[in-house]
Amino acid sequence: MTTKTYLPFLLPLRCVIFLLVFVIGAAITRQHISDISNWWSVAASVVNIGTIVLLILAAKSAKTNYWTLINFQKGQTKVGQVIGVTLAILLIGMLGMYLAGWLCYGKLPYAAPMMIAPIPVWLAIVNVIILPVSTAFAEDGLYLGCGVNQIRNKYAAVIIPALLFALQHSFIPTLFDIQYIIYRFLSFLPLTIILCLYYYRRRNPVPIMIGHTVIDLATVMQILATSAVPGLFEKMCGM
Repeated sequence: MTTKTYLPFLLPLRCVIFLLVFVIGAAITRQHISDISNWWSVAASVVNIGTIVLLILAAKSAKTNYWTLINFQKGQTKVGQVIGVTLAILLIGMLGMYLAGWLCYGKLPYAAPMMIAPIPVWLAIVNVIILPVSTAFAEDGLYLGCGVNQIRNKYAAVIIPALLFALQHSFIPTLFDIQYIIYRFLSFLPLTIILCLYYYRRRNPVPIMIGHTVIDLATVMQILATSAVPGLFEKMCGM
């Protein structure tokens, strides 16, 4: 485990970057920020790659590497752990989203429609490959490796990364709508608390990263479906 005290200060970085990406993107394209929200998955893939590069460089500056940063140990993971954590991520993720939708919008289930809005089909296909894997390496590397692994206080080591882990989703995509921001934050908070707590106790990132990949794969597959099948998005939004 590394001991560089500056690493936890990287935790808010993705919140800031996503906010800037959508604000600047809207300004460049001369569109309202809500009009580019369907491009969130493409923006996320680009930011993920940048985050991974940053984590590699940060680890190098701490005289270590990415794998040590996240405490990866070969042979540590059992199949049962992967299955259990993956199922837990899917269940808690869905419950968190539905509960937040009920609290914020009075609907059960509720899902933000822009999250599965269509994009060009070729981009949707590329993102099926890139987004799930890059998200696991970027987000879990940042919030677990630079957060849980680096913060000395046992309560802060879980709470601070979990809060910022959830908060970043409030800006993916960015919309200046307080109801939406709270909805996105509450949707992910139960899951991020559980993930950070699990990692704090087990120090094994692999089950989390695999489960994380699976839940994001389900999302990008929906985007691919709405992108490839005309009218499907409108039908799904009307359900």
